[in-house]
Amino acid sequence: MKAERKDWIWFIIVSVIYILWVIWLRNYWYLFGLGIIFDLYISKKVNWTFWKKRDGKNSAVVEWIDALIFAVIAVTLINIFLFQNYKIPTGSMEKTLLIGDHLYVSKVAYGPRIPNTPIAFPFTQHTLPLTGGAVRSYIEWIKLPYKRLAGFGRVKRDDAVVFNFPAGDTVVLAHQNMSYYSIVRDTAEMLKYRDLYFGRPQKSNEEYYNMARPRVWNSYDIVVRPVDKRDNYIKRCVAIPGDTLQIINKRVYTNGKPQQEYQGIQHSYYIFLKDGQNITNKVFERMNIYDIQRSGNVIHAYLTNDEVNRIREFKSIKDIVGNDQFDSYSPDFFPNDTNYRWSLNNFGPLVVPARGTTLKLTTKNLCKYERIISYFEKNKLEVKDSVIYINDEPAGEYTFKMDYYWMMGDNRHSSLDSRFWGFVPEDHVVGKPKFIWLSLDKNRKFINRIRWNRLFKGV
Repeated sequence: MKAERKDWIWFIIVSVIYILWVIWLRNYWYLFGLGIIFDLYISKKVNWTFWKKRDGKNSAVVEWIDALIFAVIAVTLINIFLFQNYKIPTGSMEKTLLIGDHLYVSKVAYGPRIPNTPIAFPFTQHTLPLTGGAVRSYIEWIKLPYKRLAGFGRVKRDDAVVFNFPAGDTVVLAHQNMSYYSIVRDTAEMLKYRDLYFGRPQKSNEEYYNMARPRVWNSYDIVVRPVDKRDNYIKRCVAIPGDTLQIINKRVYTNGKPQQEYQGIQHSYYIFLKDGQNITNKVFERMNIYDIQRSGNVIHAYLTNDEVNRIREFKSIKDIVGNDQFDSYSPDFFPNDTNYRWSLNNFGPLVVPARGTTLKLTTKNLCKYERIISYFEKNKLEVKDSVIYINDEPAGEYTFKMDYYWMMGDNRHSSLDSRFWGFVPEDHVVGKPKFIWLSLDKNRKFINRIRWNRLFKGV
């Protein structure tokens, strides 16, 4: 079959695009793919679209199948290399982002990642639909190492960022809304208190943790997921590699300087009403405040500074005060060690690791970085007789192989973020949300569900 002029034109256009893609990919073995492109448009020896006839008319069913295959391939490539839709499922970023916001997330902002598990069912994150999370949507026959292509920039301080959940590598299917590691810690605490109750000798925290781990594995169905198949989270990056982070009285400081105050940042407050007075839900709804709880003359709500100042002016208000329960320490807070009795409101100081920097290690500060050293950067880590061993060698310091970030939700007292599970490695970064292309309010019906004022609003 002789190639026509239009075939040559299409071959040149597609070849140029393909060569640019190979250069971007930085893997020149893919240049052999030019042979396939040449055959598709010029020599036409192989019918690469085997599901349809090359010559003659195809049935309507075959044409639909052909269009569907093309659409799936095109959208998959777009999702990997250019952009992807992301829906806000929780209120951790309110008021900046609302539940039901659909975001355009740019992959090229920080550079797209090559998938770790390239063989997967299209348009799924980690499980097949309608299986209740029991059947994974990917196959690990081929596992590719972490590689990020060139992008338009790097993660900056105060960027909103979409990333894979760092503690989502191991998931208890019956409790997917909880971190596996928090479940193990809770089980360890239960074993500890049981020994205390029955008057048995107390063991070390590490011993209880080692007892709890097999207990959890024997009690639940558990899956282990690669990086690119972990749940997607969105938070604000408040500290970048090399920063020293500290939270003092709810205010975030990086390198000793206070973080910029965004209008959307909110905290937990109690509103005390005067006797016989009330604030109706309609008033709160007009202020876009929905998550409220009432108990007598007390209303609990998550509020921004501007909202606090507005509510103080209401004649029905006796007082409005911050919720001081977030000043208290909990073992659920990173680094999950009693040597660091931090709270959500007063946290740190903490150094965020940067690639190539070296940190002195002690048995006291090891808890902050042990997951980085052992899990994220694949080293054998042990402590014997108060001596730290990395890959069977005594280690008084460690040089980091990746950059790390500290992520926090704008809804500071209702956000599962780095204060609970620690650092976000660079290979977990997915992309940067650019704008809201659709926003739906689940509490309304039909056309009223659309929040028209949020459409195409920048993030």
